[in-house]
Amino acid sequence: MTGAAKRPGPHPLPYPMSRTAPPRPVRVTVPSPPAASGGRAGRPRIPLDTEKLLAARLHAVKVRPYLAGALFALHVVEDRSVPTMAVDAHWRCYVSPGFVARTPVEELAGVWVHEVSHLLRDHHGRGERYAREHEEHGPGERSARGVPPAEGWGRLRRNIAADFEINDDIYGDGLPLPAGAVLPSLLRLPDGLLMEEYLRTASMSGLAADLAWLDCGSGADGQHRPWELGPEGAHGLSRQQRDAVRFRVAEAIKGRPGDAPEGWRRWADEAFHPPQPWRQLLGAAVRSAASAPGVGEDHSYRRPSRRSAGVPGVLLPSLRRTPPRVCVVIDTSASVSDAELGSALLEVAAISRAVGGRRDLVSVISCDAAAGVAVPLCRAENIELVGGGGTDLRSGFARALRSRPRPHVIVALTDGQTPWPSAQPPCRTVVGLFPRPAHAVDERNPDYVPDAPPSWARVVTIN
Repeated sequence: MTGAAKRPGPHPLPYPMSRTAPPRPVRVTVPSPPAASGGRAGRPRIPLDTEKLLAARLHAVKVRPYLAGALFALHVVEDRSVPTMAVDAHWRCYVSPGFVARTPVEELAGVWVHEVSHLLRDHHGRGERYAREHEEHGPGERSARGVPPAEGWGRLRRNIAADFEINDDIYGDGLPLPAGAVLPSLLRLPDGLLMEEYLRTASMSGLAADLAWLDCGSGADGQHRPWELGPEGAHGLSRQQRDAVRFRVAEAIKGRPGDAPEGWRRWADEAFHPPQPWRQLLGAAVRSAASAPGVGEDHSYRRPSRRSAGVPGVLLPSLRRTPPRVCVVIDTSASVSDAELGSALLEVAAISRAVGGRRDLVSVISCDAAAGVAVPLCRAENIELVGGGGTDLRSGFARALRSRPRPHVIVALTDGQTPWPSAQPPCRTVVGLFPRPAHAVDERNPDYVPDAPPSWARVVTIN
């Protein structure tokens, strides 16, 4: 929630946050009084101005059309115990009638966009994960004034960091930036970071007293509030419905990329295609292939088999496991950039660690249209990669299989613009694939479409 929209009080705009600011109105935390009494004894209740609230939502749709699907998916719940406006993880928007009455329509539209941004960016799920994985009280942190240390300060920190993530690019172009908005510049932090980055790098204890009133609901930090209806309440969206809303918004942003800020475009690109931790995946694929049954196994008479006891007079060999040998075939054709070749050398070093650090068990083959010599690994950064012509990794696979001793695992690092062996090699195969656009890349043959990696290979995309 923005500083202007979330601060209670009789004025539509807050006082600027400073040490000389006038006394702040006290936030009401007691339960709501009975219906007949109103906010104070003898004072009538303020009815919810639904027409004004919905007019503000229409204004938000007008200036941010790509968010229309999400804005109309929110279900409004009138609740006088809510300080201003807040959302829960099930896409309910809790609204204070007094806040609607004293807030101009343009600023109220900004509150709509602010609250739905928390939900679209999954701040509730990310906040829960951060709370589980990190301690909420690091060195130098202190509790917010009047808030329980364990819960209130952790909740407030996540809410502030979530606001930092979204407030730096949702205002302007029809949504005025209110005075006192919660922006990263309050702590001299750069714009454009994620909530988790702000939580890891910034101490927010200096903002505790000024922002103790800030509360955007569990949709901003993942911590349930007493006034929320919960998962069993009415008018909540299921997980499938929430994902459908996010998908429609992401498609709307990608359909009109010039209308959305960079932060929203980045979110739309990654919302349903998150970047994979390809180094971990590649390492896991190599370890899985190296530890598969039959890999690195051989018979030895140094230790007789336990089955020898069942065959008197016969000495049976036992099955022992030796460290697996890995051969890395690197695509050095002209279509592979120098940066990708440098990345491939880094992966060679990582592969040597994945098989226990035995560099003598890892060899490297440079291959474009023809394969080079299998070079034993001494230091990955000293390997000379030779190539620059066409691409045919079949020769690289053939060279690897002719090596003695034969490798147990072949790892091919390539852009995929190559023919593949017609038959599965007699060893485990992992393909690290440098991504390429789907359209043709061969200027001499516009109809050329590269073959997909074979089904018998474990494929990991290197981002």
